[in-house]
Amino acid sequence: MVNGINSNSMRIGGLASGIDTDSIIADLMKAERIPLQKMKQDKIWTEWTRDAYRELNTKFSQFDQLFSSMKRASSYKVKSAISSQSDAITAKASSGTPPGSYSIEVSQLATNAINVSSTGISTDPSNKIDPLAPLSEQMDKLGGGTLPSSLSFTTYQNDPAGEVHEIQIDATDSLSDVLTKISDGTGINAFYDVQTDKVVMETKATGDFNVGGNEIDFSSDGGFFANIFNITNAGEKGGTNAKFNYNGGIDLESKTNTTTVNGLTLTFNNVTSGQARISVTNDVDKAVDSITEFVNKYNELIESVNGKVTEKRHRDYKPLTEEQKKDMSESEIELWEEKAKSGMLKSDSMLSSALTGMRQDWYQTVDTGNADINHLSAIGITTSKSYSDNGKLVIDEEKLRAALQNDSDAVYKLFYNTDENNQGLVNRLESSVKQTMENINNRAGKTTWTDEQYTLGKKLKDMETRMDDFQERLTDVENRYWRQFTAMEKAIQKMNQQSAYLSQQFGGM
Repeated sequence: MVNGINSNSMRIGGLASGIDTDSIIADLMKAERIPLQKMKQDKIWTEWTRDAYRELNTKFSQFDQLFSSMKRASSYKVKSAISSQSDAITAKASSGTPPGSYSIEVSQLATNAINVSSTGISTDPSNKIDPLAPLSEQMDKLGGGTLPSSLSFTTYQNDPAGEVHEIQIDATDSLSDVLTKISDGTGINAFYDVQTDKVVMETKATGDFNVGGNEIDFSSDGGFFANIFNITNAGEKGGTNAKFNYNGGIDLESKTNTTTVNGLTLTFNNVTSGQARISVTNDVDKAVDSITEFVNKYNELIESVNGKVTEKRHRDYKPLTEEQKKDMSESEIELWEEKAKSGMLKSDSMLSSALTGMRQDWYQTVDTGNADINHLSAIGITTSKSYSDNGKLVIDEEKLRAALQNDSDAVYKLFYNTDENNQGLVNRLESSVKQTMENINNRAGKTTWTDEQYTLGKKLKDMETRMDDFQERLTDVENRYWRQFTAMEKAIQKMNQQSAYLSQQFGGM
């Protein structure tokens, strides 16, 4: 500073007047910045409001994910199946299986076809073939001769007419390599057992696919399997279908040991001792659990929404600016902001409307085909009588169990029915929830959205623009104050200089 003048900004301090210009202008600017502070607080409040909406939308989204399970018949019409011979046969009942007793008698299991070398493939048991060395170099161990360039066999799992597999053999292929080629994409497992010195070939699938013939047919082979592996068609065993009688009235077969009849999925582990009884009943426990979980999640959702729309607003607690936080401790800031954030969504019309809509969805009647089960209260679900619960649902479990036991189809239709003129409760509720989520997104957006895509984002962007403009105005105001005080200082300085000059002149007379 030269002669009281700032060389950078040409601002003159109070050297001439003795006034603390910096402090005076700083105090003046504090008053000027009051509107900016309010703008900052409004922006913070708007950001908090946006985040509060998004937090609630997350809860709506979590509840929305439950609708898929509530649309499945298995959530209501759960059946349990108990076998009288569970060591031989087990069963699972689908939602469409009629409750009752079924008899199953299993006389034969489905088996894989298997063929094993009739004798060890090595001519000298004390000098067995090395399964990892080139096969062409060990033909003397297999009785001599030349290694063929290919082998052939036929399977029937994928083609009733037979599927011929041509396997090419290279001179460098080991026994292990050849067996790997045989097993690759042919439906066959082939391996060599070192201890017995035998090759094993078996079908990966159970069942009789070539009635009256072999499942693995070597008729098209030129002698490789017979001469080198000691395997012929005559050695095959297995390849059978499971055979069983259903309800004493019909003999059935299955290529696997798991099959489905009349909605019953049966698994055969052994032949039965006479008839096994399969008892199918409505599994009310699981259905009650599914419905109870859904109702509980709904209650949690409306508790959260109600909490926001009824939360007390503390208007005296404004959002803290960064400048204000500097003079406060962490605990003081936390307590202050807890009050400041309270009531952001109080009496919010959009959320209040959503609550009303969801309550109305629950109270609709649905034509289920059963006049006794056409309303939520008919299955024991009613609105809580406690005013403080704000519309939560309560379940009379005994009544719900009775409805599920008597007519689970009607309960299912009460909740889920796609008929546009007779929608189920879940269908209506889902529409309301998705509409609410869309409304919240339009107002508060998603974290991946830009400000221009939602209402509060546009408002925040506008606030930032106004704050930037106001900040520029403050800079102009501060410069004006400095110009005014600088002009005053210059005038005083000039007067002081003139006074000193006059004093000097009068003093010399």
